[in-house]
Order: sequence, then C-alpha cells, then structure tokens
Amino acid sequence: MLAKFRPALLCLALACTPASAADLMTFWDSPQKGGNSFNAGEPDAAYFEALAATGASWVRLTFSKWKGEGRDFLLGNADHYEGLPAKDLERLKKALDAAYAAGLKVVATPLSLPGARWKQQNGGKFDDRLWSDPAFADQAVKFWRDLASALKDHPAIAAYNLLNEPAPEKTTGLTENAAMADIQAWQQKNAGGTRDLPQLYARMIEAIRAVDPVTPVMVDGGYYANPRALAAWPKRLADDKVLYAFHMYEPYDATSAPNMKRETPLSYPGITTDYAGGKTTWDRKAVAQHIGTAFDWAKTQGLPPTRVVAAEFGCMRLWADCGTYLTDVMDAVEEKGGHWAFYSFREDEWEGMDYELSAKVKPGQFYWLKDQGKADTLPRNGKLMDLLKARMQK
Repeated sequence: MLAKFRPALLCLALACTPASAADLMTFWDSPQKGGNSFNAGEPDAAYFEALAATGASWVRLTFSKWKGEGRDFLLGNADHYEGLPAKDLERLKKALDAAYAAGLKVVATPLSLPGARWKQQNGGKFDDRLWSDPAFADQAVKFWRDLASALKDHPAIAAYNLLNEPAPEKTTGLTENAAMADIQAWQQKNAGGTRDLPQLYARMIEAIRAVDPVTPVMVDGGYYANPRALAAWPKRLADDKVLYAFHMYEPYDATSAPNMKRETPLSYPGITTDYAGGKTTWDRKAVAQHIGTAFDWAKTQGLPPTRVVAAEFGCMRLWADCGTYLTDVMDAVEEKGGHWAFYSFREDEWEGMDYELSAKVKPGQFYWLKDQGKADTLPRNGKLMDLLKARMQK
C-alpha cells in the first residue's frame, strides 16, 4: 500500500524540485541492471512491481505499441508529426507514475519517429524516409523537443532513448557485420548527409537541451544498435550527459526464432557465421570481443564504461543453449563495467523471450491462454529468470 503513495511522500520530502544534472547522471555512475518492457498495452502497477521484485533497478519502456489517438501512439501519425496527442501523453505519464511507485527508473524509448515507422507497424516494410528526406529529421527533432518538455520533471525518467535500433545503413548496400574498414568508410561517406546518425542525434539533443538541460540521453548505434556501427563513429557526441547503447543478439542465426524451426537448432558455443568480412565461430571469447567493441570505442573517446549500455540482449527461452548464452553476455558486460537490460519482461503478445515461463510452457499454451484472457495463470517459475535474478540481486 505504501508504494501507492510513495511519489507523493517523496515530493513532500523533496519539495518536488527538478533534479540537477549531477543527480540524474549519478544513477548511471554505477552499473545498473534492468529489463525491457515492449508490451502492446500499458503496463500496470502490478507489472512494474513484479519487475522491481526481480532486482531490476530500471526499465527500458517503449510506448509505440500502444493504441493511440492517431495511427501512431504519441506521434499522432509518423507520416506527418504535428504535436503530442494529449490523451496519449496522459497515458504515458500514468505508466511512469506506476513505475516510479514501484521504485524503478525509466528510459523512455520510441520504436518509431516521423518518417521511421517501426517495421512491424508498417506492413512489414522498412521505413527509410527519415534517412532520405530532411523534412522528417526536422519533425523528429520537434517531437523530441516536445516530449522532453513534457517529461523533464517526471521523477521516474532516467534517460531519453532517442530511437530504438536505427538503421540508416539498411538500404545502402552495406552489410550489417561488414569489415570495420567498410563500416568506417560508409560513415565517412555519409557524414553531413541525411544518413549521418550522430549528426541527427546532435540536432535532437540540442532541441532537448533547449527545454531540458539535465536529463541524460541514450543513443543506439547504427544498424540496429550494433556495437560495431557505434565504434565507426569518428567521435563521441558533444553533450556530456549521453549514454551509448548497443543490442546483443549475435549470433542472431542461433539466438532468434527462426533457429527454433530447424530440425536440429544451431548450437552455442560453436556456431560459425559471416562476420567482419570473414568468418567467426561464436563462443564466450567471441561474444566478449563483439561486446567489447563498444567499450573499446568509449575508452578511446575518454568515456568511462558506465556510459555504455547493453540496452537489449536475449535468446529464445526454449533454445537449449539460452542459459549459457545469457551468462556469457552478462559476464562480458559486467567485466567491462557497463549497464544491461534483458529482453524482455512479461511481453504480453509474444512468449519467445519471457524467461519467467517454464520450459514446460509451450508457445501454443501461451497464446491459447492469452486469447482466453487467462495469461495471468501461466506458471512463472522459469529457470532462466532465476539466472537473471541472481545477477540483478547481487
């Protein structure tokens, strides 16, 4: 019951004064562990309380799946952004209130921006307009200025993650895990143009700082938050309150859903894939090297490891090697001194990476109970969540 009134009590104690830059960045000065919330509906108080009970200190919260006033939640319409729909904003703030009451910090994360509608809400087609039409960059900048102005004083907010998994490289012929020389050459060729991700981020941050000088900003590297794409940036961003994020699903051929459809799923360690212009056999060392690319780049830029975030990582819960893989990823990030957030916590429309579910719970059972409105009856005693809890509760 106390949790329900915690925000009000804290406001009385602190007079609800806006946090200083030091206050907000201090949260990120020591490694934080959390989870991703990618639900189709707004998470309620019980959801956030359950996540906090795992030992998580933060949640990377996307709202883009929620049904909004217009076609795209909080954007109105990604084809032409005009302003934040009031009712959508009210619902987002309600979710933030619930997360705060549970004791969680929140990183607000859109899956879509103007001209970059999330593929799964765009007929399965990659939306390249943000990366090819300057008008959409202008709209994206305006969106973030508006959102930062609306959220800047909310006590739950720990950072703004400007866009989930940007991929300005996608349509240009560059392969995702190309040789580093090719990735760097691509970055140099596109510097100053519409596909220059660091330049777009700099514009967004400038707009945010005009209304909110203190809240940290989290930026994903290019090509779906690949750490090697981040490492191709010639320099860090000028703002000193930036967290640099990557996602970790490599080797994707093994960790992803298609692997589970194979007669004999690919195994880890041992799978060999195309990588960096050659071949790599994935094991604990290869995972650490891939992840280390982001930390090595940060070090060259004079950044501490606590400015680097493994903002997503995961594997299919029914994959026999998932526990080994999760352990190797967490070990690699923690040995470097960074932050992490597993994907994902109690996703309401997909069971593939819901680690609370026992291996005895098959996908068909999940979807049947979901359709019957009985998803809350699923047994949540999965061993993989025990593995994650042990790390979060250290």
